[in-house]
Amino acid sequence: MAKPIDLQLKKAFIELQVKMVETSKKIQSIDTQIGVLKRLLQHVDITQHEMGNLPSDTKTYESVGRMFVLKELDQVKLNLRNRQTQLNTRTTELENNKQYLERNLKESEDNIREMVQQKKEQSEKKSN
Repeated sequence: MAKPIDLQLKKAFIELQVKMVETSKKIQSIDTQIGVLKRLLQHVDITQHEMGNLPSDTKTYESVGRMFVLKELDQVKLNLRNRQTQLNTRTTELENNKQYLERNLKESEDNIREMVQQKKEQSEKKSN
């Protein structure tokens, strides 16, 4: 005869499965965003490197939407440094969020394992 399924345990497994799928999607989304930010950082680095070779009296233009605005070279370099700082900050925030989600998922899995172990121990006590 098959053992009856513990409904509480079944419900916990279903909740864990849903949580795992949602968390996996969030982690995948964060990975995608981090990839985009890294490409943007690479673009900013290349631009800064190329602008470092320019003479200080060079006319420079900065894009604003669909147009370009004449700006001083120093102002463009400052804007690039600010953009780099923003991108680094956002990347760090996303990586911290990803680590939090991974820890949270691991804790949930550990809780379910612990619950299963307790149910096994209870059923073994009852059978003895």
